[in-house]
Amino acid sequence: MKKYLYLFLILVVTISCKDSAVVEKIIAKEPAYFDWSAANVYFLLTDRFNNGDTSNDNIIDRSQETAKLRGFEGGDFAGIIQKIDEGYFTDLGVNTIWLTPIWEQIHGGVDEGTGFTYAFHGYWAKDWTAVEPSYGTMEEFKTLVEKAHEKDIRILLDVVINHSGPVTEQDPVWPEEWVRTGPGCTYQDQTTAVTCTLTNNLPDIRTESTEEVDLPESLIAKWKKEGRYEQEIKELDDFFTTSGLMRTPVNYIIKWVTDYARETGVDGFRIDTVKHVEESVWTTFNEQAKLAYDQWKQNNPTKTVHDDEFFILGELYGYSAVNGRSYDFSSGEVDYFDSGYDAMIDFGFKYFANEDYKALFKKYDSIRKNLLTEKPKDPAYFMNYISSHDDGQPFDPTRERAMESATKLMLSPGMSQIYYGDEIARSLVVEETVGDATLRSVMDFDNGNQEVLKHWQQLGKFRNKHKSVGAGEHFSLSHEGEGTLAARFYNKNGHEDIVLIGAGLPDGLMEIDVTKVFPKAKRLRNAYTIKKLPVVNGKVTVMVKNGVVLLEKM
Repeated sequence: MKKYLYLFLILVVTISCKDSAVVEKIIAKEPAYFDWSAANVYFLLTDRFNNGDTSNDNIIDRSQETAKLRGFEGGDFAGIIQKIDEGYFTDLGVNTIWLTPIWEQIHGGVDEGTGFTYAFHGYWAKDWTAVEPSYGTMEEFKTLVEKAHEKDIRILLDVVINHSGPVTEQDPVWPEEWVRTGPGCTYQDQTTAVTCTLTNNLPDIRTESTEEVDLPESLIAKWKKEGRYEQEIKELDDFFTTSGLMRTPVNYIIKWVTDYARETGVDGFRIDTVKHVEESVWTTFNEQAKLAYDQWKQNNPTKTVHDDEFFILGELYGYSAVNGRSYDFSSGEVDYFDSGYDAMIDFGFKYFANEDYKALFKKYDSIRKNLLTEKPKDPAYFMNYISSHDDGQPFDPTRERAMESATKLMLSPGMSQIYYGDEIARSLVVEETVGDATLRSVMDFDNGNQEVLKHWQQLGKFRNKHKSVGAGEHFSLSHEGEGTLAARFYNKNGHEDIVLIGAGLPDGLMEIDVTKVFPKAKRLRNAYTIKKLPVVNGKVTVMVKNGVVLLEKM
C-alpha cells in the first residue's frame, strides 16, 4: 500500500541546441497523521448544505406542495465540492465528512403525520444501484471523494439496508418475499425491534430470510428502461459467484450498498438502524464492505491515500458509551462490535455535556479507556455529538450556549461530530415546522454567527492537528477557581503528541505551571490566540479568551 502520494513534475531542460535532458523531480507529500478514534467528523444532509448546481433542482418532478422544510431544497454534490475547494472544512479542522445516503430516492411523497414529505433526507431508497439525480451523478460523487482526499479528508457514506422507501403511486411495494409491511415495532425485546416495520408504510426488508428470491419486476423494468439491465445482472452474477452468498433479499442489498466502497473509494460507512438487523447480517455486511474497499484499492493504486481499513460506524439508537460495548435489550445484551463495528455514535454525550468541564473530560477519558481495554484485541470507539438530524432533544436547540457547545465537544475525548450549522449557531427551532424538520433547515453561510464560527475553527484545527485531544491519556492539572486545566498525552504507532488545554477559565491573563507537561520547553504557543509564549521558570503567562487555552510545542 502507498504511504505517500507522489506528484511527478517533468521539467525539460535545454542543455544546448542539439542536446536536451528530461529531469524528473519527485515531490513526496506525506499524508497527515490520522486516527479514527480521534476523528473530527462533519455531518451534513446533502440537500440542505449547499446548492452548487441549480440545473438538477427539478430533475425529478416532486412539485406537490410539502409541509415546511419537507421538500427538496437544492443541495447537491457540486455544493459540497465547492466548499471542499474553498477550504471550508479544512478551516474547521474537519478530517472526515459524513453525508446522508446518496442513492435514488422514491419519486413520490407521503405524510407520516408531520405533513407531506419528499425524500430529501436520503433514507427512503427506491433504487440502491443509482445515485439520486437531485444530488448529481456518480461521476460527481467520485470527484467529491477525490477532492476530499486531496485535502486529507475522509468520506463516510450513510447506508440503510433494513427498509425501502414508503409506497406511493410512483413507487410500488417490493414483492412479499422481499419485504414485510407489518407488524410495527414494539421494542419489547430484540425480536420486536427487528422483524417489524419502523413506521407505517415503511416496508421492512426480510433480513432474516434464507430463501433465494428473484429481482422485483419493477426494478428489472427500471433497469431496462435505463439501458443497464445486462450490466447489473452480470455484476450480480459475479458477486454471488465470488462471495458464495445466497441470493436472499439482504444479500442483494449488501452487494448494491458495498458497490459504493468498491467503485468510489469512500473510506467508511455510517450504518443506520443497527438494532433493527440481525448480528449475523451485520457480520456479513461488514466483511463484504471491507472486501469491497480492498478491491477499490487494488483497482486504483494511484488514488490510494492511506493504509487504513474500511471504517464502520454504527447508529445504535439510544446507545450510550458509558455502558460499555453492549446494548441492552430486555431479552439480553448484544455486543454489535463483535459483528465488525469499529465505533458507535454516543447518544449520552449531550446529557453529560451539562456537567462542568473537569467532570466531563474525566468521564469521557474513563469511557475511552474502558472501551479500549474491555477487549484489547478489538478496541471499540465512540463518537460524541451535541445535535443531529433526528435527535429532537439536542444539547442547545436555541444556540444560547454555542461557544460552550464547541468547547465541550471539541475538547472531549473520543470522536467528535459537528452537525452542519453547529459552527454558525444555526437555530434548531424553526417556526411552523413539525417533527424533525426543525432540525433540518437550509445552511445559511452568509448570515451565520462569525464569532462562533471562528471559535469552532480554532478548536477544530487544534483537535485535527493533535490526536492527543481525542485519543490521548487525560490528566487533570491542579487548578484553583473556575474551569479546568488538563494535559493529554498520545503515543501510538510511533506518533507522539502532547498538549495542555484549558476550558471554562476566566478570561484575562493567567499564569500556568507547565513543568509537568513541557519540562524542557523554552517557548510554547497558544493555538487559540495564535501567540508565542516564553517559558520563564517553568511557567507561561497566557491570555485566556472565551475560557480557552490551547498550549502546544513550537
